[in-house]
Amino acid sequence: MAALTGKDYRTLALAALGGALEFYDFIIFVFFAVAIGKLFFPADMPDWLRQLQTFGIFAAGYLARPLGGIVMAHFGDLLGRKRMFTLSIFLMSVPTLAIGLLPTYASIGIYAPLALLSLRLLQGAAIGGEVPGAWVFVAEHVPAQRIGFACGTLTAGLTGGILLGSLVATAVNAAYTPAALLAEGWRVPFILGGIFGLFSVWLRQWLHETPVFKEMQARQTLANELPLKAVIRDHRAQVLLTMLLTWLLSAAVVVMVLMTPTLLQKLYAIPATATLQANSLATLALSFGCILFGAAADRYGSGRVLLVGCIFLGASSWWLYARLAVAPAEINLWYALCGFFVGVIGVVPGAAVRAFPAVVRFSGLSFSYNVAYAVFGGLTPVLVSALMQVNKLAPAYYVVGLSVLGMGIGGYLARQARGEAAP
Repeated sequence: MAALTGKDYRTLALAALGGALEFYDFIIFVFFAVAIGKLFFPADMPDWLRQLQTFGIFAAGYLARPLGGIVMAHFGDLLGRKRMFTLSIFLMSVPTLAIGLLPTYASIGIYAPLALLSLRLLQGAAIGGEVPGAWVFVAEHVPAQRIGFACGTLTAGLTGGILLGSLVATAVNAAYTPAALLAEGWRVPFILGGIFGLFSVWLRQWLHETPVFKEMQARQTLANELPLKAVIRDHRAQVLLTMLLTWLLSAAVVVMVLMTPTLLQKLYAIPATATLQANSLATLALSFGCILFGAAADRYGSGRVLLVGCIFLGASSWWLYARLAVAPAEINLWYALCGFFVGVIGVVPGAAVRAFPAVVRFSGLSFSYNVAYAVFGGLTPVLVSALMQVNKLAPAYYVVGLSVLGMGIGGYLARQARGEAAP
């Protein structure tokens, strides 16, 4: 197996760091949703309506992902990966910094939530280009035999952004009283995120265009038509495969990482401090899992690793919810174990990158991933919440169901790999 060079490791490190900071900028909003709701909507608005509108603004970022991703991917396939890779983090950093400086409803009235919504849409467009763009960028820099490790490492960086957001939110809440948090404390994480993001823009000047794109330029084999048109016409099977993989990824992340802390509080009366601490451990374990599963995919094949990993993902998800019903004190152990097996999502980007030819790779991956994430990422919380009215273990069963889908996809990829290897 080809070894990574020092240049490859530097590219991975810079890409993962930038991805972590950009993902931090995207999700920090949710950690301060309560404060934002109080500051950007009328004081006499009912709490439930204020919460609904605040999370509506948060969700708007997801809805903007497909459009931003498609536009940036189009130019990434025609003008270069690096340009769009740098532009995406710039488009995330500026709105994040601006949110931290926004006047509130008390100062400018209805223009405050409208400005917040506009900036959130820009953030969504930026993250839509960043995630698939980053996967393509690192995959085209490393040897073909190390794509799984590279994409898994980058995915670990993205999940590290969630952990960073959780840690910053914990620190800010500890440093400020509730009144001081509403007065000025809530601005700190956004301003920090904007500054760190702009620093990442500067760091990315040290990255170079991918060898794959340079070769296409030299051979004049870049797309001679709208890349997305070619994707939809010629690569429908790859689009479907990537969308199904994204459904698995979104289910694992949204349910087991983002929703589970709140769900465990409601189901088993576990204190918020305990669930958030366990969530941090699970997210850390997830980051290690992404790297290890990605590296395993290089050695044993994406299909076989996905199949086996999804068995453990489904089993550990069910066990977490079932076990905590009788032993809530064991939350750290079982949540961390489950988080590690959520790391099987580290296989997804490598498999998806390999599915599309280089000439339309950015557009194919971006379209499939962002459309699927907008649909499944948006519907999953609603569907899981509705199913919990029937069975309180619905979150676990939902992930088990998607794990079975992942096993099926793993089997398909394994058979496909055997067929390609046959003489």
